Amino acid sequence: MDDRQWLLPAGLQGAADGVCRRGAEAAQRESGRERGMKPLLSIKGLHVRVAGREVLKGIDLELMPGEVHAIMGPNGSGKSTLSQVLSGRETYEVTKGEVLFDGKDLLSMQPEDRAHAGVFMAFQYPVEIPGVGNLHFLRTALNARRRTEGKEELDAMDFLQLAREKSKLVQLDQAFMQRSVNEGFSGGEKKRNEIFQMAVLEPKLAILDETDSGLDIDALRIVSGGINALRSPERSMLVITHYQRLLEYVVPDKVSVLAAGKIVRTGGRELALELEKKGYAWLGQGAAAGGKEARP
Repeated sequence: MDDRQWLLPAGLQGAADGVCRRGAEAAQRESGRERGMKPLLSIKGLHVRVAGREVLKGIDLELMPGEVHAIMGPNGSGKSTLSQVLSGRETYEVTKGEVLFDGKDLLSMQPEDRAHAGVFMAFQYPVEIPGVGNLHFLRTALNARRRTEGKEELDAMDFLQLAREKSKLVQLDQAFMQRSVNEGFSGGEKKRNEIFQMAVLEPKLAILDETDSGLDIDALRIVSGGINALRSPERSMLVITHYQRLLEYVVPDKVSVLAAGKIVRTGGRELALELEKKGYAWLGQGAAAGGKEARP
């Protein structure tokens, strides 16, 4: 197939060179906190209502540049609500508190402005977008961000070269690049496509909402490898998960437990291992309580 045929509105993709080399060095990377930098993300006293019910009841959290912070907790604790609020979903009502991203008021920004500023969201349930080509979608998103940064847009051929390099991170077959966004993809393929999009867009902040859900062990290793390859001193990640199995591959700098709308414990990776052995009940009644998280 001629290269130009890849770039018809039925498809697109993207990325930059040298990402894989950073994955092996991630564990030894000095965090922004150790270098005395300011938080990339600062959440203070965040209260959120969803469908008339208070779900988040005072979240305080800081994420330093280069830091990977895992959020764990039982069903209905507010984990996905936190991710949706950070990405800008309008049906989630912030009633109190502030969120600063790179020193700016994140809550006052429209979702597209958050994306242009470098916020990326990998969804727990990636949506299908029939008729919108995977590569066309990504090239449009990448160039929109480049315009806001005062950079020259990538032409079709430069973007295709970038896309081909980035697709290697998650072993995404080139056939998927010609298809509509997530249309006909399996669960694992959708998650790999999300990390591929992240590799193309190279965000400052990546919010990964249960990226491990629905993955078999092989897909988990591939997705985790892609995430690790994208770790860098300039990029922070908020990794939301139920289980510590993802954290066996993507080793976090910090782990926080979110339960009943509040962060009830924060520690290192050993906290995730302890949760795997003991569950949430030992943290108290609030942490043990499950339930269905309100969704609009």
